[in-house]
Amino acid sequence: MNKQVAATAVASVITLTFAAVAVILLMRSDGPSASAPSAAALPATASAADRTPAPGALASREGAEGADWQGFLRGRVSTDSGETYEGRMRWGGDEEAFWNDSFNGYKAINPWAGHVAPEHLEEKVGYEIFGVEVFERTRRVDLSRPFMARFGDLVRIERRGRDILVTLKSGTVVELDRMNADDLADGLRVWDERRGVVDLPERRIHVVEFLPAVPFADPPARLFGTLRTRDGLALTGFVQWDREQCLGSDELEGVKAGGEARDVVRLRFDTIRSIERSGDDASLVVLADGSELTLTGSQVGGGHRGVFVDDPRYGRVLVHWSAFDRLDLHPPDEPGSGPAYDDFEPGRPLHGSVTRRDGARLEGRMVFDLDESESTDTLDAPAAGSRGVHYMLPFGRIAAIVLGDEPDPTVVVTLEEGEMLGLELQGDLGESNLGMLVFSGDGDPRYVPWNEVVRIDFEPSAVEDPR
Repeated sequence: MNKQVAATAVASVITLTFAAVAVILLMRSDGPSASAPSAAALPATASAADRTPAPGALASREGAEGADWQGFLRGRVSTDSGETYEGRMRWGGDEEAFWNDSFNGYKAINPWAGHVAPEHLEEKVGYEIFGVEVFERTRRVDLSRPFMARFGDLVRIERRGRDILVTLKSGTVVELDRMNADDLADGLRVWDERRGVVDLPERRIHVVEFLPAVPFADPPARLFGTLRTRDGLALTGFVQWDREQCLGSDELEGVKAGGEARDVVRLRFDTIRSIERSGDDASLVVLADGSELTLTGSQVGGGHRGVFVDDPRYGRVLVHWSAFDRLDLHPPDEPGSGPAYDDFEPGRPLHGSVTRRDGARLEGRMVFDLDESESTDTLDAPAAGSRGVHYMLPFGRIAAIVLGDEPDPTVVVTLEEGEMLGLELQGDLGESNLGMLVFSGDGDPRYVPWNEVVRIDFEPSAVEDPR
């Protein structure tokens, strides 16, 4: 009898083991990346709080007429199994929600590298033992580049095996590495116009096609305000707190100063009047009714990832916690939720001239850093001496880039409106810049290494960038 029970138990264990393996193989059959979330990993299904603003700072001042619908993401999502969902969308369920938010990834290939002689794309690497260099070898420089584009500049996103194909309005198709960091891994929430709210993990998404927004009931208020840095810079526009929270119905999370870690406070942003830095790891929050409380935690202290501000003068600016001083939330001068999908015109090729250190000047179509080639691409670099202010300037807004010499290596960027910005030799302007290509005619382009560039002048793009 005992042997029979034991045999039955062993058989049951074997059966369950095979079943578990089968389930795992089924889940991996489409080869999702390790970071792809399951449906359970996405935020809980949208509640009424995500549809109806609560009384508070933003709701009481802005009103329904200010929280319109045209700036919200909308599209059609097709799955591998043939299902289709169409409606308003929010990336990751609680992240990017608007056309001037950005889709991020990493480019799988560099289509411009073939125009450059191999010796220009090599670097010497020394190897040391106990501080003594023992040998040196030559290797190819890193040609990979991050990808960032506003959703309003996109036509579609397609998951294809290990790659993600992103089609821009200009017709350009960019191939991204799905196994590297990308926003598609965060999944997508769709307010389907027939089925209701649906959360789709990456492994179910095949194609996302972007569509102009249409009116929907009770659009939530978009966060808008004025941010001031510790150096006195003031930026005004739509904001994304901690790189995610962008709606009045989103919540600010923290722990009351001096309280227990388990005593978490969650405040809807439409009940908040201002957030002000209080030391290195806390913030003073003033509510719409005038009450105050000091909070600590990653969203209001040292773990904070920064605030995006869509200032119409520059495009998008990222203010890191090290530079943050205060954010005052208030309604925009013109009610609305931001630019509509059709406000984003297709990007145009970059044209202008490159001046070299020897005085030679090359004119024609340009490719910056063997990467950016269209007016909707962005120049990404920190402000000079800012301690944490990072500009993302669409090339369509730039008139000139002038590189400084020692002892002042600051780069001066002149915008089309005439404003001049001082930027550090970092990011797209740093030593890892791969140089410039200039197509002057029908033949092969001329290549200018970055350390030989002293000035870049851009022709007006004839494309009006959304503000």
